[in-house]
Amino acid sequence: MNITLSTPPDDAATTDLPREVKSLRVCLAASGGGHLRQLLDLERAWQPYNYFFVSENSPLSQSLAQSHPVFFVDHFALGQAKLGSPFKMLAAAWRNFVQSTRIIWRERPDIIISTGAGAVFFAVLWARLLGAKFILIETFARFDQPSVFARAASPFAQYKIVQSAALAKKLSGAAAFDPFEILDTRRPEKKPLVFATVGATLPFDRMVEMVATLKASGDISEDLVIQTGIGGLSPLGLQTYETLPFDSMLAYLREADIVICHGGTGSLITALREGCRVIVVPRLFEKGEHYDNHQKEITRAFAGRGLVTPAGTLEALAQALKTVRARPP
Repeated sequence: MNITLSTPPDDAATTDLPREVKSLRVCLAASGGGHLRQLLDLERAWQPYNYFFVSENSPLSQSLAQSHPVFFVDHFALGQAKLGSPFKMLAAAWRNFVQSTRIIWRERPDIIISTGAGAVFFAVLWARLLGAKFILIETFARFDQPSVFARAASPFAQYKIVQSAALAKKLSGAAAFDPFEILDTRRPEKKPLVFATVGATLPFDRMVEMVATLKASGDISEDLVIQTGIGGLSPLGLQTYETLPFDSMLAYLREADIVICHGGTGSLITALREGCRVIVVPRLFEKGEHYDNHQKEITRAFAGRGLVTPAGTLEALAQALKTVRARPP
């Protein structure tokens, strides 16, 4: 079965497209953070169509909703049970199921395109049951092993796209495309600013505490701003925000010389695009910081290209700061 989403040239006007192309109803389904950012990077592919988004409520999706049709569903993930909250997960899953059913039944997409994860699984399932074609794009967070979402959803996907040849061997019929492209663009003017961000989903107190300790010891001499996550550690005497609107986040990234962040693809890619020197502290499952250890996989893939500097301990973070200051970004 062939599925074609024709991408017009950059200078083509969408008004010149055939009527049947413009009327094609496309659902873009992704949870928060890097999953959603990955779909936004594909705008040239979906923009000519009659599209809408399904996503979690996050700073990025709220920003997106100002100029695009977005429907919100509750966050839930199997990892919540791993972290000791099975009943919270089940309650969120039920709300998500009801929300997804209403959205897909009303909107009736012809094609659904998804990068995962759990929060949009029911939307994908309902779309397929109602006859929509399904294009699965594996999350940018996976290079070695397929995600739980990909393993669960791939059996009913008409087309599957993954990030590496290793993944293509593990998802039958998948097409592999290397997503990295280094752009030769001029670095913006930067300020002596370190911006630390834990992302929009979970607090990351271990990283925040490491950053605060290095600021107190003088290892961070630059100005410091920390985004801590909702309910996260907020060290006294430092400029901190639990969460930030996406536009405010971008403003700090454009000014920051150095970014210290968790290993989420959304944080990494956005910081790199703004010309920041990026240090990554991956969340660890064994410390209860995430649902699994996929951030170690992401960090390893980016560090292998020379794009980021990993740091898992206080001592490693202090050394990473010296390393990134001493070399071109």
